[in-house]
Amino acid sequence: MAHELTERQRLPRWMKMKMPKGESYSKVKNLVEKHGLHTICTSGNCPNIGECWNRGTATFMILGDICTRRCKFCAVKSGKPLAPDLKEPEKVAESVRIMGVKHCVITSVDRDDLDDQGAGIWARTITEVKRVNPDTRIEVLIPDFRGKEELIQQVIDAGPDVISHNLETVERLTPFVRFASKYRRSLDVIKYVAQHYTVAKSGIMLGLGETYDEVLQTMDNLREAGCKVMTIGQYLAPTSTHMPVVEYIEPAQFAEYRKIGLEKGFSFVESSPLVRSSYRAEEHVKA
Repeated sequence: MAHELTERQRLPRWMKMKMPKGESYSKVKNLVEKHGLHTICTSGNCPNIGECWNRGTATFMILGDICTRRCKFCAVKSGKPLAPDLKEPEKVAESVRIMGVKHCVITSVDRDDLDDQGAGIWARTITEVKRVNPDTRIEVLIPDFRGKEELIQQVIDAGPDVISHNLETVERLTPFVRFASKYRRSLDVIKYVAQHYTVAKSGIMLGLGETYDEVLQTMDNLREAGCKVMTIGQYLAPTSTHMPVVEYIEPAQFAEYRKIGLEKGFSFVESSPLVRSSYRAEEHVKA
């Protein structure tokens, strides 16, 4: 705890987070607490929770809260997961209905323990959310499914509006930051989505030791794969045991990356210190 307090005290001024507020935020917050609903927005302490909830966007995590991988940037627990909840698709769909979510973002832990990597639950969840909430747009932030195209296709066939898969960092740093994940395999996932669907999206974190040229190379790799939407945000270490922050990138640098990304042909680039994968996600469907 002392380490976490020290880190917060050292945060540059542009990383100071505003208290979430607003009529829609308060309404959603009360519904979440009353019905015991689970969102990444709350469990992940997202800095944009107020803005997103006021816009009608919320992010749900499926397939449990224990991941089979041990990425050094992520606060999600790792270990041996419990069996999937076969009623989860219905529960998520009902949560979306209760909260009145206009743009639903769904993500999950990695489930390398399952034969289908969780693709079946993924497809059923998307289908059920659409059935119960026909006017709600759906964005999915998927794992790499070990690069198995038939599993990615199950998600595509369920018909979400946007499919995202994060590179997380530049190629050189991937082996140190991501566990059992491969940079080129992630690019292949994005390329498959782009070739078989409409909107392919990805995101990276800055401040892990990447160089300017490596960020631009990552943008080129994503564009070559067909990615249309990119998010760029500042990495923050969840605890002292996670990958340390090497550098806090200034807002002006994020703004420059956004400008360069648009020049390279991305339809949308969200780039600022507090940006996370689902930030302004309701706009990305327009890509």
